[in-house]
Amino acid sequence: MKNYLIVLLCCCTFPFWANAQQIKYTAGNNSWNADSLGNQRALVSYTGAGKIAKVNIEWRRSDPNPEEKAIIVQDAKTGKKIENILPLSLNKERGIICFEPTSGAGTYYIYYQPYKNEGRSNYPKGIYPKQGKLPNWITPKDAEQLPVNARALQIESVNAFNSVYPMEVIATSAEVAKLKAQHAEPAYLVFPEYRMYPIVMKHDIPQRWIANGPQKTFADIALRGENFSFQLGVYALKDLQNVKLKFSDLKDKSGHKIASKLFSCLNTDGTTYDGKPFSKEVDVPQNQIQALWCLLAVPAAANAGTYTGTVEVSAANAPAQSIKISIKVDARLSKENGINEPWKQTRLAWLNSTLAQSNTVIAPYTPLRVQGTSISLLGRKVELDKNGFPKQIQTFFSPEMTDYTTTPNNLLAENIHFHFVRKADGKNIILKDGGVEFTKKEAGTVQWKTTNANDSLQMDITGSLEFDGFMSYTVKVTALKDLDLKDVTMHIPFNKTAATYLMGFGQKGGERPEKFEWKWDVANKNQDGAWLGNVNAGLQYSLRDEKYVRPLNTNFYLQKPLLLPTSWGNGSKGGVSIGIKGSSMLANNYTGEREMKKGEVQYYNFTLLITPFHTIDTDFQWENRFYHKYNSIDSIKATGATVVNIHHATPINPWINYPFIEYGKMKSYISEAHSKGLKVKIYNTVRELSNRAYETFPMRSLGHEIYSPGKGGGFSWLQEHVKDDYIAAWFVPEIKDAAIVNSGMSRWHNYYVEGMNWLTKNVGIDGIYLDDVAFDRITMKRIKRVLTQDGHPGIIDLHSANQYNKSDGFNNSANLYMEHFPYLNRLWFGEYFDYEKNKPDFFLTEVSGIPFGLMGEMLQDGGNQWRGLIYGMTNRLPWSGNNDPRPIWKVWDDFGMKGTKMIGYWSTNCPVKTSNPQVLATVYKKKGAALVAVASWSDQEEKVTLNIDWQKLGIDPAKASISVPEVANFQQAQQLTAHSEITVPKAKGYLIVIKQN
Repeated sequence: MKNYLIVLLCCCTFPFWANAQQIKYTAGNNSWNADSLGNQRALVSYTGAGKIAKVNIEWRRSDPNPEEKAIIVQDAKTGKKIENILPLSLNKERGIICFEPTSGAGTYYIYYQPYKNEGRSNYPKGIYPKQGKLPNWITPKDAEQLPVNARALQIESVNAFNSVYPMEVIATSAEVAKLKAQHAEPAYLVFPEYRMYPIVMKHDIPQRWIANGPQKTFADIALRGENFSFQLGVYALKDLQNVKLKFSDLKDKSGHKIASKLFSCLNTDGTTYDGKPFSKEVDVPQNQIQALWCLLAVPAAANAGTYTGTVEVSAANAPAQSIKISIKVDARLSKENGINEPWKQTRLAWLNSTLAQSNTVIAPYTPLRVQGTSISLLGRKVELDKNGFPKQIQTFFSPEMTDYTTTPNNLLAENIHFHFVRKADGKNIILKDGGVEFTKKEAGTVQWKTTNANDSLQMDITGSLEFDGFMSYTVKVTALKDLDLKDVTMHIPFNKTAATYLMGFGQKGGERPEKFEWKWDVANKNQDGAWLGNVNAGLQYSLRDEKYVRPLNTNFYLQKPLLLPTSWGNGSKGGVSIGIKGSSMLANNYTGEREMKKGEVQYYNFTLLITPFHTIDTDFQWENRFYHKYNSIDSIKATGATVVNIHHATPINPWINYPFIEYGKMKSYISEAHSKGLKVKIYNTVRELSNRAYETFPMRSLGHEIYSPGKGGGFSWLQEHVKDDYIAAWFVPEIKDAAIVNSGMSRWHNYYVEGMNWLTKNVGIDGIYLDDVAFDRITMKRIKRVLTQDGHPGIIDLHSANQYNKSDGFNNSANLYMEHFPYLNRLWFGEYFDYEKNKPDFFLTEVSGIPFGLMGEMLQDGGNQWRGLIYGMTNRLPWSGNNDPRPIWKVWDDFGMKGTKMIGYWSTNCPVKTSNPQVLATVYKKKGAALVAVASWSDQEEKVTLNIDWQKLGIDPAKASISVPEVANFQQAQQLTAHSEITVPKAKGYLIVIKQN
């Protein structure tokens, strides 16, 4: 694998043009400690015989305020720091420095951007110290009189990745002034640039552009079928508005044509993450540079030859300029459109991909079926009322969550409905229901619409239901006359038994309180909805308007929070009250008083997720045992693990969320694993992106579309190259991988889908390990489709740290990510969770995944292995604290867990209970045997007996034996009887085997 930076540097040893000192730019092989000396240095030759060396270094720096940064001078012969130095003049263009040549004539190094890392190791704050107090060995006045007697031979970067050559070597102010004087007439200058030299700087012109000036022509070579690209650097001499490009056809001498429609500009046009075409307005402030990335899909069938045409650059407030394009199409056919060479920016086309957008049904889900106004889907059914809202929502899951039933669980006590309450008399404004009209009936999506109205209000409703149980409503309310409203409410009247638990609206997952009040606070809280339900029937809902934008999460919520919906929020007057009302448990979503003028429109949009999504797959839980560390395949296989989760910062997946550089090593590793019966999944998510991404600066040219705005800072590489307007994210000190926060929903998700598709097809990954998620369910569905193509397993795990804190906006991990649950195979909840102090209802709702059709594992400090087994959970190997899961795996194997029926304590059908309600039991039942997990939530040691329903257990008590098997670091072996009193230590429990002899 080549790195395009290394490719660029192959020519750095040649003299730099227009530099009187002929400074060369080279890259070292990490030959000095950058964390103390910085990433850049000048190699200086001193040939004099005096005690004072003076050098003028034309370093042409792009970093701000060089005069405020320290200088370090080192004797190359001894390696010692020289104390007697005097920086006379430091600016972006040059530095004049005096120093004592301690070894006489010879080579000296001048480090001019030394930094030190402060803050946390994974979130460093790179600090550039100011010059300390200097020894009084020469006065500035005397130093000024000295002639320059040393020469800067070359500028060295610590390695190729830190190189500034050539696109971050600035033109001097004199050169820029001359350029402007020579081109005083146009409002902007255009500098065509090769794809191998991504434009980095916004505020400085590269010296590279000075020699030839702005150009009217561009020529390059492309292969047949290649995703070709080039740049147009627009330098604004005045503020430019709405810059656009227009491409002509390209033609060769024989009349062969490459159609203009095969061109596009990444900056002005594209395809959104949800498959919609869009256009962007590009404005360029005066004296700034805007890179316009031009993409060309060269036809595979194109004839070899040279094709010429034009691209017209225009602005709304400036005359157009025409650039002649000449592309020589090579006879060779590119491989996979050239995406095997991503350093050539061939994967930029992925940003506009529509791969896997079609809403085809994903296993195990079944096609939607419409009968009258009822819509059936896997394990659930929705009946629509004539007002367009659900009249009833039913689920068909057993309490154990292992089977489907024919007896429905009704979620609603009555239909979901709105009230528009007049302020004058407190009465409800009655709307005439319009009846449901279906507008789409497809296997994956059913849509409908209706209009409910009277003489003062009109409510236009568009609803949809997808195959996984996601419902979306657009509710457009228009005032037909001036209205003074006391309140607008949406009532969701739950069946009491279908609202046993509550999670969200600032409530930790657990038993629903009898009465609950919540108010909007988007500035601080990532809260716009909640889940209410029971194990086998539930509903998550979220309140939104037409301007909803997904916020940032995982440490970054406060930097891009929710937008308060103007309808539901109503200037923070709105809120939610939940409590018993009559025979129902009512979720009352209200807005408070508001006026509506005639013609005014408000959108009371909302979403619903019907849970569970499917039954739990217990056999998957017992058979797939995960190893969370890069290690040799043989050593992993010896542990009994069957699936390897390869995290980032490992030799085969070093760069966070960018697994495309060491893919060769990854493929070799996966091939070996497959040959030995193991699966391999990789860490790869969307939230932050490694600075190693080849496309970093092309994507930076898109403004805030892909990278979030922020205060910058962080690791030195980010400060020196990205410079400003970003959020520094996770950093790995050992390999200096510095990530930047993504902006939320963007075209990066198109790239992400294409990347996962490529890794599945070409590298053979068996799935992904998600470390929190910053994309929505549309992207998740696309990911699941490409991961499971052609029989690939496509296993998706989700790890989440506790989101209930200030930085994350006080949300619940399970509530935040529930829209993704239909496509997950396992949960790893959660980092920073407390498994000792939380109650069983918290384990059930926030950790286990069972009410949603999932099973999970524990993270923090190895979890509580006794309590975890109540839900079928262990922890991860080898990061398991003192709770190594291998002894539990052995019990499972000895008992034979495959094919067992899990009957949890939450089910009335559970055949084993204890005499103490704080000591719970879950049964794993098979013919003639049962494995019983017992765990205590008492705050003290308890003595309990087992209450066994032998008939439900299917075992003859007269022939039964009860034993506690030996399990290392878990329990000691003992024999029991049906009447034995068992001592259960605080916060611990047992695994008990009941067998019919």
